[in-house]
Amino acid sequence: MFEGFEQGDLETSDAVIHYKKAGSGRPLLLLHGYPQTHAMWHQVAPELARDFSVVVSDLRGYGDSSKPASNETHFAYSKRAMALDQVELMASLGHDTFFVAGHDRGGRVAHRMALDHRDRVKKLAVLDILPTHKLFSNVTKDFATGYYHWFFLIQGDGLPEFMIGKDPEYYLNTCLSKWSADDAQFAPEAMDEYVRCFSNPETVHATCEDYRAGASIDLEHDEADMADKLGCPLLTLWGGKGLMDRQYDILDAWRERAVNVQGQALPGGHFLPEEVPAETTAALRSFFTDRPE
Repeated sequence: MFEGFEQGDLETSDAVIHYKKAGSGRPLLLLHGYPQTHAMWHQVAPELARDFSVVVSDLRGYGDSSKPASNETHFAYSKRAMALDQVELMASLGHDTFFVAGHDRGGRVAHRMALDHRDRVKKLAVLDILPTHKLFSNVTKDFATGYYHWFFLIQGDGLPEFMIGKDPEYYLNTCLSKWSADDAQFAPEAMDEYVRCFSNPETVHATCEDYRAGASIDLEHDEADMADKLGCPLLTLWGGKGLMDRQYDILDAWRERAVNVQGQALPGGHFLPEEVPAETTAALRSFFTDRPE
């Protein structure tokens, strides 16, 4: 995967971030979601690198990035801290301003990044998510059933870590299967990478901390700037065969948080870059190329 990409590990102020980069043109950062790594972009990133300077990275706590210690505040895995890692990564690579696209947890990091670093993020794309605060404020039976992990992973005393650790490969495969469309296929080499990384107990703990932060300190940060809408162009893409499409008006939800929003459903489930890579690539290329800032 990622033939022709350079790779490295860059030390930020509070973590070490693993990344790959390739291409030329305007810089574009791609962020992955749970329970994956940057490998989820393996079909999309090489195509976008024809037009952009593409950077794909592992979020702190995931993949081959470091797993900083956390505490009862969960700040170490707040989207604010995770976003700062990526801003510092891009600056170290020579990109003071850039575009960013994030899937799932990466979309939440990208959303916080655009709020905290408005002068850095020129355009934002979020894939198959609604704002965190919106979802926690509108919990339905269907949401709690389909996204049960939001409430499982935040449990304390090491409960989810213990249970996932008994068979991390089974848990990971179950997540990917349940959240994707029935006809979804994942590349074996990508699956091998996810299993390798998710079999690390430190990764399991760090990713639980990500969700614990989402249910605590991230909500505090969201409430503090709820009235401050994003000014940069925002693209939202979602799976037409997924829960978000069935349960929510996604465009309206994002228009509560940004002034310049467009979006569309794509013919897949939750994991758009792997289920429908061609459609995902085309939508991102069009948005980042054609839409004025």
